[in-house]
Amino acid sequence: MELRQLECFVAVAEELGFDRAAERLRLTRASVGRRIAGLEGELGLRLFERSVRHVRLTAAGERLLPEARAALAAAGRVRRTAAGIAAGTEGLIRLGTTRAFADRVYRALGTLAAGRPGLRVRLERAPQEARLAAVRSGTFDAALVRALDRADGVALHPLWSDPLIAALPASHAPALGLVGDEPPTLDLLARLPLRLAPRAANPALHDLVTAAVPEWTPGPPFTTLRDTLTELAAAAEPSWTVFHPVGGLPPVDRVVFRVLPGVTVPVSLATPPAPLSAPVQALFDALSTTRAVTRPAPVRPAGPVAVGPR
Repeated sequence: MELRQLECFVAVAEELGFDRAAERLRLTRASVGRRIAGLEGELGLRLFERSVRHVRLTAAGERLLPEARAALAAAGRVRRTAAGIAAGTEGLIRLGTTRAFADRVYRALGTLAAGRPGLRVRLERAPQEARLAAVRSGTFDAALVRALDRADGVALHPLWSDPLIAALPASHAPALGLVGDEPPTLDLLARLPLRLAPRAANPALHDLVTAAVPEWTPGPPFTTLRDTLTELAAAAEPSWTVFHPVGGLPPVDRVVFRVLPGVTVPVSLATPPAPLSAPVQALFDALSTTRAVTRPAPVRPAGPVAVGPR
């Protein structure tokens, strides 16, 4: 059974004649007749009573007509949806991400929803290496990744750069020469023990920080961000830590937050090496035009934070 046969069946039924149906479909009468005969043979049913003057539906034809119309309508929806996917106005994007990107991602999704309501994005949370592997395998259509300038088997499309946030005891800020909103210098920070996440947990962050502060002094272990900040505030010996900014910062007394000077982390959209599909291009455009929320310095604790490992 072919859609062209159903189109001929519906046209003949509605026009009550082969000639008028052929004119409507821009076919010859013989072509319409062959397709109707082929459909009747496929179904094993006679669909029309034919006479010299009249063509009318049989009982079987009457029963099948609404089903044929429904099938053609469904096929039309498939065509329209396919055209929308090709144009980037319809479809589903499976995006690998992490809570660290939540603020910017949700605002970009709002932009997409306003301009392309038929385009859906399903967020899939996973560690960075797992996100990259899923893009390579085709499980994800795209993934947000940090601190990479190349990755095997994927294309990287730069989006923005994030700063790093340094946290240190408020009591020790004057000793580092911090006045008002002034950021600390890397040389001054190198004098304090650093609570840095182990390289196995986050190679990109570890390598970036140790390259920026080559004379760094290892401090007590980094556990979770919240616990590390709490210990940093309460410890008798001063130390500091560094992390990616995510939403509001944990409400921790006796800790000051400063942007780490001169150090930024590139964020890219990882996709398969082929040219971007129209839906993924639309997502990339929305992400690249979504600006970070500007916060005054020094960064003050402002509600809960969700910090992912990468």
